[in-house]
Amino acid sequence: MTVPPARVGRLLLLPVPLGDGAPGTVLPAATLHALTTLTHFVAESARSARRFLAKLPLETTLQSLDIQELNEHTPRDAYDRLLAPVRDGHDLGLVSEAGCPVVADPGAGLVALAHRTGIRVVPMVGPSAPLLAVMASGLGGQSFRFLGYLPADETQRTSAIRRIERDARDSGCTQVFIETPYRNTAMWESLVKTCDESTLLVVAVDLTLETEEIFAKSVGAWRRDGPVALHRRPAVFILGAEPAPTARRLPRHSSP
Repeated sequence: MTVPPARVGRLLLLPVPLGDGAPGTVLPAATLHALTTLTHFVAESARSARRFLAKLPLETTLQSLDIQELNEHTPRDAYDRLLAPVRDGHDLGLVSEAGCPVVADPGAGLVALAHRTGIRVVPMVGPSAPLLAVMASGLGGQSFRFLGYLPADETQRTSAIRRIERDARDSGCTQVFIETPYRNTAMWESLVKTCDESTLLVVAVDLTLETEEIFAKSVGAWRRDGPVALHRRPAVFILGAEPAPTARRLPRHSSP
């Protein structure tokens, strides 16, 4: 159905804090303004979205907000319905559970449908845990790969770790990934057991919070020093390695 452009709203991609810190310490004024003035949202969990929005000086009541859910159980044929407020002239905010929406989060399909149907998509500024971790890692930010979540199965996770460590060494590309907080310790153990002792392992925990900690050291040093408290704390893991040496071609000399 074609709607006159004057009545079409926008899809705003709205970052939220990475933890329970004060929103004003990590969100810029424009993002806070959008969050406090919108009346229509799409969130992975309506309950957690309401809990976050309750901390803000809303221009309307919390009960009057229309918050629809989009998660791994949402069928694709529901996306068009989720965009209905935009076609009615309202701006619609897509929010994550933490950090930037769509990054290792549901929502890409909704954004793609907005593009296909001529709806303006507006990414707004806010904290991104993977980018903050890369910034603080000491590893190359010129070439990095964000892998999202590695497999939960131990055997598959070990295979994935070996593959990405090899890729880091062969290409020099920094490898960034995350884990469900309650599996952080298992992830750390797999990394330290599997990787070469010269591989650099960065662990960034509780980014932007008062409890923030960032550790960057070789796997060999991790084995010597032991683990840190990671259980149920949001964390980003980064692997980096010096690229494998390439064969040097010797100059050809002509025969005398």
